[in-house]
Amino acid sequence: MPSTGFSSRPSAGSPLTWLYVPADRPDRVAKALGGEADMVVVDLEDAVAPENKGTARAATVALLSTPQPRVEIRVNDVRTPYGQADLHALGTLLHGSGGLRVPKVESADEVRWIADAVPGVPLRPIVESALGLERAFEIATASPAVAGIGLGEADLRADLGVTGEAGLAWARSRIVVAARAAGLPAPAQSVYPNVRDLDGLAASCAEGRVMGFRGRAAIHPIQLPVIAAAYRPTREEIVAALEVVSAADQGAVALADGRFVDEAVVRQARSILTDAGDH
Repeated sequence: MPSTGFSSRPSAGSPLTWLYVPADRPDRVAKALGGEADMVVVDLEDAVAPENKGTARAATVALLSTPQPRVEIRVNDVRTPYGQADLHALGTLLHGSGGLRVPKVESADEVRWIADAVPGVPLRPIVESALGLERAFEIATASPAVAGIGLGEADLRADLGVTGEAGLAWARSRIVVAARAAGLPAPAQSVYPNVRDLDGLAASCAEGRVMGFRGRAAIHPIQLPVIAAAYRPTREEIVAALEVVSAADQGAVALADGRFVDEAVVRQARSILTDAGDH
């Protein structure tokens, strides 16, 4: 029986928290790797000014000289010289990492090209435009190398001209459906940009969990405990799931309170218990 006690970090292979860190700040990368993030995203793209791209790339090469399974690398847009230089420099070094986070993906062909360029490396395409969103399922199924997909909401907001949260509801559901239809893990939420608004972050995570997301990327370590707490199964959920699984194992079709115990309900309960076992 899974314990109802929690630790702060899920087991390897089931991350809830990703922390973006600028690739040109090795000191921050080292600090992040000693922290609570399940996966550290070393960012060569948005977090690095153009004049520092070369320095960031060299620092990332040095970092990956030893295996870094808790590190995901976000390269620059591979359609740009920066992104092509990233792939060329990192190459086989990526095999010791948690994989490659690929921004601004808009087609399955792009995914397949990257998979051929870095064979055997897990890829996480990030959809950040209306065109990419329309092709989300094609992107998710483009290659066996795709380990997950996600949204880049800042760029997507700009592309869609969206000014409020309601305008992203369909896009968020679309990426969840595309991921699950492709047999991929539930996607993580995009970053919450207001670092100081932890209550808002918690509320946003709760909404994301209801929508089918699992976990979230962060831009500051202070956000990590809030994200982890929001996405852990609650004690009440664990107890309820145990009741469902126990009833199913005994051949019951309903619980004492009248809840049906059909296949879908049991599958959901087992998923909750798997998540609880990861904590």
